[in-house]
Amino acid sequence: MSDIIQLLPDSVANQIAAGEVIQRPASVVKELVENALDAGARHIDVIVTDAGRTSIQVIDDGKGMSPTDARLSFERHATSKIRNADDLFNLHTMGFRGEALASIAAVAQVELRTRREEDEVGTLLTLSGSKFSSQEPVSCPVGSNFKVENLFFNVPARRRFLKTNVTELNNIITVFERMVLVNPQVAFTLYSNGVQLMDLPVSGLRQRILAVYGKRINQDLLPVEVETSVCRITGFVGKPESSKKKGVHQFFFVNGRFMKHPYFGKAVMAPFERLVPQGEQVPYFIYFDVAPSDIDVNIHPTKTEIKFDNEQAIWQILSAAVKEAVGKFSAVPQIEFDTNGRPDIPVFPNTGGSGDGKVLPKVPYNPQYNPFKPQTHTPSTQQGWESLYPSVEKEPDTREQNLFDADENDGDVEATPASEIVSDRSPVHYQYKGRYVMTAVKSGLMIIDQHRAHIRVLYEEYMKKMSNHSWMTQKVLFPEVVEFSNAETEVLRQMMPQMSAMGFSVSDLGGGSFSVSGIPAGVDGLNASALLRNLVASVIEQAPAMKEQMESTLALDLARNAAIPAGQVLNNEEMESLVNNLFLCSNVSLTPDGKPILCILKQAEIEHLLG
Repeated sequence: MSDIIQLLPDSVANQIAAGEVIQRPASVVKELVENALDAGARHIDVIVTDAGRTSIQVIDDGKGMSPTDARLSFERHATSKIRNADDLFNLHTMGFRGEALASIAAVAQVELRTRREEDEVGTLLTLSGSKFSSQEPVSCPVGSNFKVENLFFNVPARRRFLKTNVTELNNIITVFERMVLVNPQVAFTLYSNGVQLMDLPVSGLRQRILAVYGKRINQDLLPVEVETSVCRITGFVGKPESSKKKGVHQFFFVNGRFMKHPYFGKAVMAPFERLVPQGEQVPYFIYFDVAPSDIDVNIHPTKTEIKFDNEQAIWQILSAAVKEAVGKFSAVPQIEFDTNGRPDIPVFPNTGGSGDGKVLPKVPYNPQYNPFKPQTHTPSTQQGWESLYPSVEKEPDTREQNLFDADENDGDVEATPASEIVSDRSPVHYQYKGRYVMTAVKSGLMIIDQHRAHIRVLYEEYMKKMSNHSWMTQKVLFPEVVEFSNAETEVLRQMMPQMSAMGFSVSDLGGGSFSVSGIPAGVDGLNASALLRNLVASVIEQAPAMKEQMESTLALDLARNAAIPAGQVLNNEEMESLVNNLFLCSNVSLTPDGKPILCILKQAEIEHLLG
């Protein structure tokens, strides 16, 4: 019997490695830019076509490579970063495994032009699917020029499962932003389909953050800086008023490398526990300088997960540094008790007069009036109307007692038709803790979540308006200018047709700025700029692939923003209208994202609890 274990060919091994290292076009950009940074580049250009599907080009002015190094760089585990195993615990470079170029060449067609400063001519190298096509001298500037074309041309399954160009470009921009934020001493440019998306000259750290995310964020940043024997922490954290639920920019960098660390994220948010609303987050840009021997970056192919030897100590240092920044720069409103030197404002006694014998006029007003709450006007009914019509006999109302005639087969929301439930419910409702509407039905007690019920009602209304193109636009008195990051700008530009169909009037002013001059009719009282930001953040989070999915995502998020909030007190007429509209929907049990809207406490369960 022959042996069955065989050594895999290099081409197959490279494709296996590419499955972990090169997941999408953004992975190629990350690996090539990291190599350029390790080569000492001071200017890096990234050029992508069709979100990286057609080509990805990274040009740097680093050290370049000799002809031998250029050829050897595409071999597996060939690297200039380390020499032995001990170097893994003393890393000062971004790359160290020697797998990136071999993995890229295994699933794409690669062209490399490179030259060192001491060489008169450079080297042109072409590969396709791990196979060398040619190598020849060429005239080129100092540095390296990688051009990757037809990514995943020999792995059709992987290419077929790539997302839309908008999503893939958004991922490229996200990876690009992570690298430019930690290297302000390097100039970067990013082009997509011949259009310049970013041009970032050499600058300071704060200026680099503003160049990426707009000048508006400048007023929200508080500097953080602390140095101990364990680590050095610098960076910026947002003020409490800059908190948001979605689209918050949060970054951790360790020794110039981006990392994800939820444990440290809790340390940053701990000082804000009672300063921001529940569920909201503040932006932060935190940079750690730690001894390379105290961390391990070789635990994940993407190198975004890092282990620390002393996590608890760093957690305490980070939390204390953020707390000090919030207090030091007066980010928390304070009560001023020092009135020395302030003008003396007289206070008249509350006696109905001004203190000099003159009577102050009285202005009648209704203290219960709320201009932001819809006013319901009910016609007044005359008492004793029965005496005017003695011949009319009042029929006994048997509805109340019929509501509690429990049926053994009723009570299940899924099994009971909506028409049957609504026909047997009570016209009188009770609101519990400003969140739930309770009403009696034939089989027991129905409990409705008012916020989720209104989301379902508004969602179906919005989807119907979009399908019928009947959404009206309400112009705002003063147009608002909203600034977005580069990633958000690309997504918003793709959303413009759907936004226009929803009733938004948004104009692109260039440079990531957009003017909002109109919002959908019927969503009065909402902040136009905050609403637009939430919609963009939801689309980025959901990454809808089709037009219909984007419309559904926009309709759902708009319904969430416009729905009755939990805690709003409703009168019986408002509750009755909400319940009636809910039972006219196609699905009364679940919200569009699958959350339950109502439940029924059966009559038998009530009797059992009280028995």
